[in-house]
Amino acid sequence: MASGGRGKGPGYPQYAASYGGVGGVAADEERRWWPWLVPAVLVTCVAVFVAEMFVNDCPRHGSVLGGNASCIAAGFLRRFAFQPLRENPLLGPSSATLDKMGALNWAKVVHGHQGWRLISCIWLHAGLVHLVVNMLSLLFIGIRLEQQFGFVRIGVIYLVSGFGGSVMSALFLRSTYISVGASGALFGLLGSMLSELFMNWTIYANKAAAIITLLFIVAINLAIGILPHADNFAHIGGFASGFLLGFVLLARPQFGWMERHELPQTNQPPKYKLYQYVLWVAALALLIVGFVIILVMLFKGKNGNDSCHWCQYLNCVPTSRWKCNT
Repeated sequence: MASGGRGKGPGYPQYAASYGGVGGVAADEERRWWPWLVPAVLVTCVAVFVAEMFVNDCPRHGSVLGGNASCIAAGFLRRFAFQPLRENPLLGPSSATLDKMGALNWAKVVHGHQGWRLISCIWLHAGLVHLVVNMLSLLFIGIRLEQQFGFVRIGVIYLVSGFGGSVMSALFLRSTYISVGASGALFGLLGSMLSELFMNWTIYANKAAAIITLLFIVAINLAIGILPHADNFAHIGGFASGFLLGFVLLARPQFGWMERHELPQTNQPPKYKLYQYVLWVAALALLIVGFVIILVMLFKGKNGNDSCHWCQYLNCVPTSRWKCNT
């Protein structure tokens, strides 16, 4: 299961204020985009979760815990009732249902030629709690990004980051585990916010505060990922994909002056800077090479843990209070 990326990145109101000082360019562009993609993704994820519970039908299929474990709210929800808390503490379906509907399963992806699971798992959620956390995170992060950059670029970042998270997760996923959730895509949006800050560095006010706040949010979310039942490899893969895509898709033309108060009265149009072209080429090359290498390793049946024994601690750190192999 993948727990949701929680957090909202900083700096976007500052962006509009600082860049909009010359002709209101940023403010006009932000008003031009009406955010419909993010709400559509939210509705789709909710609909898919309802379908999960319909297929699950706990009162009919029961629980792996046996007859003593009763479905939650069966009298009220009927076939949409949740599995027992001891089986799924997130208020959701069984693992068998998730696997049936397209959860990320290493063996089926590699040996069963079911690569479509790398995409389908992005739309599934392990439970109501998982769904609510991820969808709130999507609203907080995605709406602002779509308002500023439009549905095409944000949609590409969301889907490619989700795919990147799935690929990274599958490379390190143990064969007995499954993974679901939009967390890789959400972390991709966070990563794109960070690279967008670097890419458009000269047009931000309060740069240090913006980057420190955003890095803090990212660090907290990655730290949460080392808890049991969270798929931190999906978080890392999604974040890396989104970070690189941000350089490719979110660059804005800039003026030749560093601060707003230095801008003279001029009709000179903004232009892309040389460093933006360099970052664009480097990020695109890294993204393509990275995907090729990881996909080749994955479909050759390689397990990332075999060549990186300490990488397991990026996903879960065992303590006296919990174990990582449960």
